[in-house]
Amino acid sequence: METTTEKKNLLKKIILLILGFGPGIFAIGYTIGTGSVTAMIVAGSKFGMQLLWVLLLSCLFSGLLMFVYGNYALITGETALYGFKKYYKYGKVLAIMIMVGITFGQWNSLMGILGISSNIIYEILALNYEGLSAYKYETVLGIAVAIIAIFYSLLLVGKYTFFEKILVFFVSIMGGSFLFSLCFVQPLPLEVVKGLIPSIPQVPGGKMLVAAFVGTTMASATFLSRPLFIKGKGWTLANKDQQKKDAITAAVLIFVISGTIMAVASGALFHEGKVVTQVLDMANTLEPVAGKLAVGIFFFGALSAGLSSIFPCLLIAPLLLADYQSGTLDTTSKQFKIVTAIACAVALIGPVLGANPIEIQILSQVFNVFVLPAVVGGIIMMANNQKIMKGYKTGLLVNIGLWAAFIFATVISYNGILGILEL
Repeated sequence: METTTEKKNLLKKIILLILGFGPGIFAIGYTIGTGSVTAMIVAGSKFGMQLLWVLLLSCLFSGLLMFVYGNYALITGETALYGFKKYYKYGKVLAIMIMVGITFGQWNSLMGILGISSNIIYEILALNYEGLSAYKYETVLGIAVAIIAIFYSLLLVGKYTFFEKILVFFVSIMGGSFLFSLCFVQPLPLEVVKGLIPSIPQVPGGKMLVAAFVGTTMASATFLSRPLFIKGKGWTLANKDQQKKDAITAAVLIFVISGTIMAVASGALFHEGKVVTQVLDMANTLEPVAGKLAVGIFFFGALSAGLSSIFPCLLIAPLLLADYQSGTLDTTSKQFKIVTAIACAVALIGPVLGANPIEIQILSQVFNVFVLPAVVGGIIMMANNQKIMKGYKTGLLVNIGLWAAFIFATVISYNGILGILEL
């Protein structure tokens, strides 16, 4: 009887912890989508755990930047792009450059996300209805149209708490699915330790994959959108400690879930010499090891990752526009509906062209790193301006971390340029 009660209490605590997520749930939604899943699977299949150090640094800096951007919002009551435009001589140019760069990267990513999610659903259907294989293009496109139409209709509800609850559902399923898959295939402990030693694979595409890694785990959209989500949550200075815990929790979960995906791919594919090029490759390799149940759960996790990213990616352009204009987001406005409709149309380009969604996804993540130094540099300037921060002084350790993040972002951006030139 006591054991049953203890289990109920533990389950209740887990549910309360999940429901207690703040704006950090959007950070996970932005970060761990099919972009992250694709990057982790491709990296794990090609290089084992060699790029674990990149993931660790990206998540460490992501947590710090979420914390600093969140603090800026709580102290000033303003959002980032609006702050750049308001306080600096060339801030307007900087804000527009960041807005265009992030929107371009996120909308490109959206094409890949929708393509991969549609392909996953198609593969599940094709397992049960063999006749569909002759109509793959039409089926995938039809699924893509249905998904984006459903999500657009949900966006029209226009309530922050509604978006948050949907993301909590998808992220919880995603995390549980990938952790379950790890029970069947794991990398060697020594490989995990070696993966924490910095090194870049000296092979064609190695530099670009490192940039894609950072582009998906240290995403500029995550930091810039945080002040708006904090305002949407209704947090004030009284929630300062809660904001800090939320940022840390989000960064830790991003590392754990992303690292788990890489580990599953490494354990299942790396030593077999198999590389992922299509959506079904991962499942085909897992099936002999883990059986159809594990494959189904992995598929469900990948699908949840994709669906959890569609909301944030559709929201990014209206979020940044609202940030730039006045620092507030009106989800019922005509502008919001038009911009999200354009994003939905862009998302369908990949499925309409029948392009390989994995290739689109990797390339889109590389583009995300190019505005990263500006996003990090911008918050360093504002966080250390006591007039803007109303007398609040940013600590030495936080500043050291911010400058380390800026150097890291600059090096990775340069690395991304070299990777694209190699390609």
